[in-house]
Amino acid sequence: IQNRTIMSSKKKTLLKVIILGDSGVGKTSLMQQFVNGKFSHQYKATIGADFLTKELTIDDKSVTMQLWDTAGQERFQSLGIAFYRGADCCVLVYDVTNQKSFENISLWKDEFLIQANVKNPENFPFVIIGNKVDVDDSKKVISTKKAQQFANNLGNLPLFQTSAKEAVNIDQAFDVIARNALQQEENDEFNDEFNDAINIQLDSENNSCAC
Repeated sequence: IQNRTIMSSKKKTLLKVIILGDSGVGKTSLMQQFVNGKFSHQYKATIGADFLTKELTIDDKSVTMQLWDTAGQERFQSLGIAFYRGADCCVLVYDVTNQKSFENISLWKDEFLIQANVKNPENFPFVIIGNKVDVDDSKKVISTKKAQQFANNLGNLPLFQTSAKEAVNIDQAFDVIARNALQQEENDEFNDEFNDAINIQLDSENNSCAC
């Protein structure tokens, strides 16, 4: 039993993170910067969905973070269901120079909750990222104050202002994303074990002799 305990404690936890937002907000660039430390100036639309993985250690626990980058184009949204299921955290990305992408954040959040069919939607972890803060201030249309108020109204969601191009706030944002995802994964495991225990007890009660 002792050996099994040691083995299970060393088993890596897989964290599935979905990154959503309109086309061109920088979802792929954020992933590439975080995982590979790279930024490409060439824009290429994601077709369907793609994912990258990164090994992390969170409070002495080894985790594999699986980052899913789904296409922002509306015509690909129907591909979502399979990709959303089993997610531990959802990242909502907007472009600080694009008003429409900011307004659509709440739509992406609702879309995720519908497609992912999460057990406790009010407790599911979301993180908002305002990307492209490296641009000239004159081009920014979403202020930090406005974004913070919006994040608070959505349920006090964590908000990060990032630049995938200049690697600003990337590690800080993904650290919180990873920790929130790990907490969600552990909560799900606890709930599953708790439900199994209840089901076993119910089965034993149903099978007991009433004579």
